[in-house]
Amino acid sequence: MPRRRIANLLDRLVPRGGLVLMVMAVVVGAGTGLAAVFFIRLIAFIQHFSYTEAMVLYPSLGRLWLIVIPVLGAFIGGPIIAYFATEAKGHGVPEVMKSLILRSGRIRPRVSIAKIFASALCIGSGGSAGREGPIVQVGSALGSTIGQWLRLSDERIKNMVACGAAAGIAATFNAPIAGVAFSSELLMSEYQVSMLGNVVIASVSSSIISQIFLGARPAFEVPSYVMHSPWEILLYAVLGILAALVGIMFIRMLDAFEELFDHWKFPQAFKPAVGALFLGILAFTYPYISQVFHASSEEFTLGLPLIENLPHVYGSGFPFMNDALQGNASFLLLVILIFLKPLATSFTLGSGNSGGIFAPSLFTGAVLGGAYGYIVGAFFPNIVGEVGAYALVGMAAVFAAAARAPLTSILIVFEMSGDYHLILPLMTASIVGSSLTQWLHPDSIYTLKLTKRGIRFEQGKDLDVMQGVLVEEVMNQAPITVHRDQSVAELFAIFQETHLYGFPVMENDEDLYGIVTLQDMERALDRKGVMVRSLKVGDVATLDTVTVFPDEPIWSAIRKMGPRDLARLPVVSRHSEQKLVGLISRSDILRAYDVGLLKKQQAQHVRERMALRKVSNVEFIEVRINPGCACAGKKLAEIKLPQSATVISIERGGNVLIPNGSTEILLKDQLTIFCQTSLVQEIRMKFANGSLC
Repeated sequence: MPRRRIANLLDRLVPRGGLVLMVMAVVVGAGTGLAAVFFIRLIAFIQHFSYTEAMVLYPSLGRLWLIVIPVLGAFIGGPIIAYFATEAKGHGVPEVMKSLILRSGRIRPRVSIAKIFASALCIGSGGSAGREGPIVQVGSALGSTIGQWLRLSDERIKNMVACGAAAGIAATFNAPIAGVAFSSELLMSEYQVSMLGNVVIASVSSSIISQIFLGARPAFEVPSYVMHSPWEILLYAVLGILAALVGIMFIRMLDAFEELFDHWKFPQAFKPAVGALFLGILAFTYPYISQVFHASSEEFTLGLPLIENLPHVYGSGFPFMNDALQGNASFLLLVILIFLKPLATSFTLGSGNSGGIFAPSLFTGAVLGGAYGYIVGAFFPNIVGEVGAYALVGMAAVFAAAARAPLTSILIVFEMSGDYHLILPLMTASIVGSSLTQWLHPDSIYTLKLTKRGIRFEQGKDLDVMQGVLVEEVMNQAPITVHRDQSVAELFAIFQETHLYGFPVMENDEDLYGIVTLQDMERALDRKGVMVRSLKVGDVATLDTVTVFPDEPIWSAIRKMGPRDLARLPVVSRHSEQKLVGLISRSDILRAYDVGLLKKQQAQHVRERMALRKVSNVEFIEVRINPGCACAGKKLAEIKLPQSATVISIERGGNVLIPNGSTEILLKDQLTIFCQTSLVQEIRMKFANGSLC
């Protein structure tokens, strides 16, 4: 009823579509902000309850509670993920990307509830994960739900999903600009960027709600760092290279544990508890390294009570990041955590628990930058600044390398620290780290999981779908053409009549001469001393035309358009490269994406049907009709098969038939039968002596 009333109200008022989307963006942003406030406070409550009440309940366990509590949290959170919403597994953003590609942004509402509670249990009990991934997924699910509830178009639902994602980042880190950058850099396609204003509105409204309840202070208190020498920018560039290597290590480590746990035949609901057990053992043992190196046990958090001495690898790690940014962490601890924090996160998220990857990436970057700052400070004391400055830049560089989002990393570190003085080092290290990682490891920490599922996500789209669509399927088979001997004045008139910007130029009725665009004509008219009346189309046309064949995939056309930024390509026959058979433009390529997506969805449906072969207790068997079988010569409907058995196909003389009740069974036919495993032997025996017939 409420949806119908809103729909009737919109029909009566007939507001502009942009106004409706703006209002919904505010609602999505505010709702996500409230969800973020609830989520953050729920994490704090679970953490405080777990690590204070535990000591009161059974104080003799002491630091052993560091192993028990994460396992208990995973025992509660694991079943929520496994039985309520499997999309809540892992760090969330890949699931949002997948929904944009395969389901036009449609996300089940229950994902929000499952993600909030499973992630709060994980992080609050000590899981090494961030809170931003869950809030991004919750905000995206909220935007998707509102869009579906109002029955918006697919593109507008996708825009609401992007609004929710931006609002999640803005609320979690008090960083509205970075929220917009995250959404546009990782989730939105080119034509969705036209709705960027809605994303900005959602991000701002979410940030306002967050500030009302959580305060307006930056996430970190960072001293005002500056560059001490122009030469220092080279050291920051080297930090970008190291960040790329650490980012790749993080990606591969997390992927390895995801593969390990995914292929482990163990109840999915309890896999997170196993990962939590490994995490607890790691957190319990690594502080004892301080005794080997005669380091401070206080810095390695070896004391009690637990709530004041949580291991650095637990949770989001914001308190220790703040210490690293202020230069208060020792070199030894920073070096150790470069490897242990990704390992702890891999235990947590790789086993199927729920949380974000954003904060662990920032943490790893901060400890890498801090350790690097100590090293370069020892070698170049006259030009190197404070250790904390390198920790700040390292945060941005590692996230940029792992996520392939340099703009987001630069802006989020800038907003979280409130310090503009290091913007040049931030830009340098982030771009170097992101570019080098792109070259060495094409998939990011967000897209690797999608790629393994056959989805190549870039700019809001799945590039692999372009491989399944041919040029001839979407090209204009009867394009408007001009003849080489027509005058430029006639060409100008055609431009005005058609509102197009380019045409194939023909030498005769079939053969291509070249291509002419509005820019070609304008350049010719700008030449001094040119007699316009004497100009022919052939005089201004481009002759070295890039062409494409009709049987090539669309992706081939995209590659040919890219280097020169071409807007259209003539399509020529493969048998005669001068014969024009069509024209393909950018608008055709956009349509090709929709065609390819439909094909991919159909193929996925077929694969899901074929997955019946993997279902337990059923299988396919093949039975040959030999001489003496009483079934020979009878119709399929006359054969008395058990209710749990069906004849799927009949192979006859090298051909495969799809049978129906009137299909006659002949000698030497080979029947493929789908049946329960318990009936296999019975059916084979009965076909052998013909008693089924």
